[in-house]
Amino acid sequence: MLGDRAYRYDEGKCLIASMEVPIRAEITRATPERPYLPFSLALDLATISDLLLELGGTEETPAGAALAVHALKAELVDALCRLLTLCARPRDITILAPMIRRKITWLLLNGPMGPALRQIGLAGSHMARIFRAIACIREGFADQLNVRELAAVAGVSPATFHRHVKTVTAMTPVQYQKQLRLQEARRLLLAESADVARIGYAIGYESPSQFSREYRRLFGSPPGRDGQEIRRSLTAQVEA
Repeated sequence: MLGDRAYRYDEGKCLIASMEVPIRAEITRATPERPYLPFSLALDLATISDLLLELGGTEETPAGAALAVHALKAELVDALCRLLTLCARPRDITILAPMIRRKITWLLLNGPMGPALRQIGLAGSHMARIFRAIACIREGFADQLNVRELAAVAGVSPATFHRHVKTVTAMTPVQYQKQLRLQEARRLLLAESADVARIGYAIGYESPSQFSREYRRLFGSPPGRDGQEIRRSLTAQVEA
């Protein structure tokens, strides 16, 4: 889930993220006989930019959603499998992995996600500037949000910036910041035995009651109880 958008993918499909966004994810189908086996690959921006010189295209592309689900074509599956088989041949990784990763990036650039990846690789492009401004929200999520300053980073008006953020993240800038804050709060609740009010202040809330109210609205339980339930569940799984 990204905002109110749901993305479902299973065998033969992949989820491509053109930027970091706060998501909520759930594994809906897995058994001991047919386990859920995750695989992720981080794309190198330098490689994308380098391959753009080969493509020769620098046209602007309208901002699209940060996430997209696509079917994996046979050629891409083959390249991914060859990359995975290198795990059993560690001596070959240094030489062969960069070439295989480059081919994977090339195939993606020439596939359905190509326009978004091209815009990321063009450092001065319109979409790249929008992403840079959104990254500022992510890096300073505990700070007070200033849409006018963020719009200046993106080189657009506040209204245009607001519209682009909604297109890319399915949320307004304020909603996006709130998701970042609350997901960080949940991480802190699991990682530390910290006071709930202190966590709320640490992620930018001035009112413990507002923090508790918005946390419950997103996760279904107040922060203290939610943290206890998750730790209890994880402990039970480990002991089993």
